[in-house]
Amino acid sequence: MRNVRVGAAQLGPIQKAESRSHVVKRMLALLDDAAKQGCTLVVYPELALTTFFPRWYAEDRAEFDLYFEADMPGPETVPLFERAAQHGIAISLGYAEKTPEGQHFNTSILTDRKGAIIGKYRKIHLPGHVEFDPERTHQHLEKRYFLPGDLGFPVFHAQDGLIGMCICNDRRWPETYRVMGLQGVEMVILGFNTPSVNSQRNSEGLEERLFHHRLSLQAGAYQNATWVVAVAKAGTEDGHHLMGGTLIVDPEGHIVAELPGEADGLLVQDCDLDATRFGKETIFDFKRHRRIEHYGPITAQVGVVLPPKTA
Repeated sequence: MRNVRVGAAQLGPIQKAESRSHVVKRMLALLDDAAKQGCTLVVYPELALTTFFPRWYAEDRAEFDLYFEADMPGPETVPLFERAAQHGIAISLGYAEKTPEGQHFNTSILTDRKGAIIGKYRKIHLPGHVEFDPERTHQHLEKRYFLPGDLGFPVFHAQDGLIGMCICNDRRWPETYRVMGLQGVEMVILGFNTPSVNSQRNSEGLEERLFHHRLSLQAGAYQNATWVVAVAKAGTEDGHHLMGGTLIVDPEGHIVAELPGEADGLLVQDCDLDATRFGKETIFDFKRHRRIEHYGPITAQVGVVLPPKTA
């Protein structure tokens, strides 16, 4: 058995006026709780240090640079890394990254149990739009403030296994899991900030969004024989509601743990990485069963190409 005791550290809402140092205190409280429960890995949500600022439009994008981290760890986040190292716990957290070259990404990192960063992922599937859209009831401007990720879907040696990362909307795309699955991934960790109502389909409410959320995670886990750990930022944030849905899925696609509510909370689960072997060696033995000669359109085209009409 290669057991990873995971703490999925959900955060409740982070208001616009809340300081990073206060958010880090909340994250430290969850980390201390995880240490008491014997966790070796704690996963925090997407954009864990700030409110979900892409809900607002700024003519000058530089106005929102205050939400970005130029260094990780930085002055306000160093305590989190130090405490994690003291506890011997690896952490993963999402944040808005500003590179030395001035590029902006929606990013997650993974540390080892000594607090050193060993992996980085930048969100690839950015939802939403670039310009203000008066037809929408809610703005979602990730495409305005972030570039698409440029690191691919790497998988890292960690926790005596193989761990990959994705962020929020990535979880809905089967290619996300498959690219990591082809690297032998045994646990996919991700954070998300998901509105409870679709901005363009108001009839799609909370329960429908949670259904699609669970469906995407369960399918990705089963079809690639991997654990999936998904962690929410939830609750009413600056007047906008984010759904919960922090949960853990096993390699056969079963939800084995789910956190109720929308406040700060910790979901703890033992995840045996050896449980991935059955699926990887039988139904989804890629080496024996994949037929890549028929998969060309997946990477050769972006949109739909209709088949020719028969006479």
